[in-house]
Amino acid sequence: GAHLSAARKAELERVASLIATPGKGITACDEGPGTIGARLENVGVANSEERRRAYRQMLFEAPGAAEHLSAAILDPETLLQRSSTDGALFPHKLQQLGVVPGVKPHLKVYALPGQGGATVMQGLDSLAARCEEYAAQGAQFAKWRSPLEIDVAQGQPSDLVIRANMHDLARYALICQDVGLVPIVEPDISLKGCHDLETAVAVNVKVQAELYKSMLDHGVYMEGSLLKPNIVNPGRDCAEAYSLREIAEANLAVLRRCFPIAMKGANFLSGGQSLGDAAARLSEMNKLKGDSPWNLSFSWSAALQMPLFDLCRGHGELQLEAMSELYLAELEIAGAAARGEYEAQGDEGAHLPAPSLAAAAA
Repeated sequence: GAHLSAARKAELERVASLIATPGKGITACDEGPGTIGARLENVGVANSEERRRAYRQMLFEAPGAAEHLSAAILDPETLLQRSSTDGALFPHKLQQLGVVPGVKPHLKVYALPGQGGATVMQGLDSLAARCEEYAAQGAQFAKWRSPLEIDVAQGQPSDLVIRANMHDLARYALICQDVGLVPIVEPDISLKGCHDLETAVAVNVKVQAELYKSMLDHGVYMEGSLLKPNIVNPGRDCAEAYSLREIAEANLAVLRRCFPIAMKGANFLSGGQSLGDAAARLSEMNKLKGDSPWNLSFSWSAALQMPLFDLCRGHGELQLEAMSELYLAELEIAGAAARGEYEAQGDEGAHLPAPSLAAAAA
């Protein structure tokens, strides 16, 4: 960050600190029109810009929601939409509510030749110009996701795949800070696979260590950056069982081995986990983290939103009042997990292999 002015660094760190407010988290509503449209159509609601706008407004303005939210990640479409409450553009409305508005730049997935389907994200070209537009429209941070999968048999993620993805994340972060946006870096290792928890820990450490080294090499101001990691888990098809505590301790081990204390916090993605599992794991981490310096919270999309869409099934229209009530109840669970106060119900948060997998392993 030596190239940044003192004022720019101070502002980046101020915004990062706001997003890392203890006990609050991020609502990730950055799905593009096609993705959110498919979710609407799946429950029998026609996709339109107005329905997308009304749905986003509910996520931002549900009574009491802002008490649990520090930030919201928007699709570029949403930056230009307005609240029907007072006509304010959504970034300005969020700021009025004390929620930091951010954006997910449009990216495209590209399969690297010779890497068995492993991918990188394309979107660095013209990123600076787009980020300048996002900042002018009210965004204060951005988020870039680099998805990876563990396939031990195929040697993935390979060193090449890790380097390519983490170096792109670092260059994205450098560009964001140059135009005044706090970068959230998201190395997302999928739940797919049959790998055990020990393998997941080793791969996550390797990926994150490459990320932070690359960020430092690029001159990224670490104090003005944030992390959005996956929750470290065994593969979904792993035949070995793990307790909630074992999974939480594995996540803390990854952070303690490589996460810079200069960065304010980590907002975990849900990545296909249920709200109950994600909340149980996050809460257990917070209970066990001791004097670890980071704020550990949530940045959830599907875990919060998919149950909301189910309320619309059979009605042909958004059920905004019922969705608002359920959303607030979900945010109360998420907020409790961010404070280490959510108590797991039954086997929530544990990895229990399917009976067929357990029998095969035996």
